[in-house]
Amino acid sequence: MKRDASTSYTLGELAERIDARVVGDANLRVSGLSTLTDAGPSDLAFLANRAYLKYLATTRAGAVLVNPAHGDSCPCPRLELDNPYLGYAKLSRLFDPLVNQVSRGVHSTAVVSPEATLGEGVEIGAHCVIEAGVVLADDCVIGAGCFIGADTTIGRGSRLHANVTLYHGVIIGERAILHSGCVIGGDGFGFAHDGKHWEKIAQLGGVTLGDDVEVGSCSSIDRGALGDTQIGSGVKIDSQVQIAHNVQIGDHSALAGCVGIAGSTKVGRHCLLGGGVGLSGHLTLADGVQVTGMSLVTNSIPEPGVYSSGTGSMSNSQWRKNAVRFKQLDEIAKRLTRLERNIRDA
Repeated sequence: MKRDASTSYTLGELAERIDARVVGDANLRVSGLSTLTDAGPSDLAFLANRAYLKYLATTRAGAVLVNPAHGDSCPCPRLELDNPYLGYAKLSRLFDPLVNQVSRGVHSTAVVSPEATLGEGVEIGAHCVIEAGVVLADDCVIGAGCFIGADTTIGRGSRLHANVTLYHGVIIGERAILHSGCVIGGDGFGFAHDGKHWEKIAQLGGVTLGDDVEVGSCSSIDRGALGDTQIGSGVKIDSQVQIAHNVQIGDHSALAGCVGIAGSTKVGRHCLLGGGVGLSGHLTLADGVQVTGMSLVTNSIPEPGVYSSGTGSMSNSQWRKNAVRFKQLDEIAKRLTRLERNIRDA
């Protein structure tokens, strides 16, 4: 991405923002962030993983963000703090070209209902459709091609990237980020079977997202059948995630790509779901639960901790042998029970 040459900061200014200690010239200016291997003299690099320590001595960066334990190995001015990755995360927003852009107002091709309410500094891109009863709070940015259904509310400072779809009656909190292609408020998968045909159940609830929620591209959050599907504040949802009707996700949980959560399951606060995790319906996960990638959860998890299912990869020949033995486990267990009984009775 093209760098804005006018965006630069002294090390002293950056240190104040993240409460770091400057070692070297506090007046040195940097105009970008980069990796240790790609950085140039005008960049600030960072070292957050010991695996990259071997690149520190030869970096061309103007300055480096490091843990104090690695400071003596740094060949240039540095910012020292205990968690360099967190410092990098905070500083990255200073160099984001999307941040602090001046609003360009409502594009001439956008279709905005006269019954919609727009706050100060709202930007609406080309070919958007904003229906009646929509409320966009101050400083919202609606990217090109977005659709916002009737009676939807979006909080202050939220951003919808291009081609986001919000159905009717959705509530989005402040500072949300919704990426392209995500769909919020579509119908939940609700049908009743009469023996021959499926009868659709109207989905009468909505979707509520708290403050500071981020939803990745092409993810779907279904509306509730009766009550709302609820996503807590600070929740981070990766791309291609499916969240079914009436799911509840607690504050500050994070879901990696391709997670699927079936209807009415409740996920606690500060939970982490790895890529490809599947949760069956009507379950409850306690606060602080971590589920590793590709796991299938079919029972509630009442205690915090790390949980896994499935097996790691192995050679196909070994997997085939294990698959055969897996099918024999029930008979092996029965034989073991009989053997133990015979030993006790002897």
